[in-house]
Amino acid sequence: MTALHQRFINEREAESPLDIAPVAGRIGAEVRGVALGGDLDRITIAAIRAALVRHKVLFFRDQQLDDAGQEAFAAKLGTPIAHPTIPVPDGTNYVLELDSREGYAASSWHTDVTFVPAYPEASILRAIEIPEAGGDTVWANTASAYEELPEPLKLLVDGLRAVHTNLYDYAGTFGPKEAEYIAKHRTVFASTVYETEHPVVRVHPESGERALVVGHFVKNFVGLNSADSQRLLGILQDHITKPENVVRWRWRAGDVAIWDNRATQHRAVADFGLQRRNLRRVTIAGTVPVGIDGSGSRQLKPAPQPEAIAAE
Repeated sequence: MTALHQRFINEREAESPLDIAPVAGRIGAEVRGVALGGDLDRITIAAIRAALVRHKVLFFRDQQLDDAGQEAFAAKLGTPIAHPTIPVPDGTNYVLELDSREGYAASSWHTDVTFVPAYPEASILRAIEIPEAGGDTVWANTASAYEELPEPLKLLVDGLRAVHTNLYDYAGTFGPKEAEYIAKHRTVFASTVYETEHPVVRVHPESGERALVVGHFVKNFVGLNSADSQRLLGILQDHITKPENVVRWRWRAGDVAIWDNRATQHRAVADFGLQRRNLRRVTIAGTVPVGIDGSGSRQLKPAPQPEAIAAE
């Protein structure tokens, strides 16, 4: 067995205090017998964090969380943060509501909020109302995708940087939906336009793995024009979303998924027509990515304030 295969086989963890059952070969595991909440002890939280780094996505069935409980658990796992542009629902501090009342879903591969420099390290998604059929979510392992790139592509991306923005192709993301809905979403989501330059290959701060940082927020690669950027983005996305790198989860109400946003992409599967799909997400603050050469990400828009520059 090669070192690559040893590294990415998604095996059970004999050393973990948790009951962990892998879901797919390279990514994803179900954690059984844990009731998530703000009262979890440090040992369990540490075990969840360790399992998250290893398996990239963790699934918990039949949880009893409400908004307050989800936020309290997030505060145990790290430092919860609100979305930079979308207002939180009344009575919450950090919750992002993903309520697809009319069949809309962001069905495009992405890593959460990469248009800011220190994008979230993890996301916690709770299912409230799920379609009778359809509405799954899929995740991809961006570390195993990098490991399996052909050497010429690795040489290309190792020193490459990309500009990410929230002013992206909304029609392409939401598919053939009504222009009014797309315009409304864009007005809120891009109420402040962000652009950030990230290294295309990020060194994971805990595992040391190298992972690709691309997805639908990419505007262009530094030094490449728009057409060449889109071609290269397509090539990299094809490697990331190979079936071998992907896990798919069939939601039930009460499920919670947690993913390492530093080493994954995900997308909703918008195959549920006019059924309602309602989930709520809380994200955990992350750190500024560092590339192979040691250089970090930098914010382009809005222009950093002088005091922020001085602090850096």
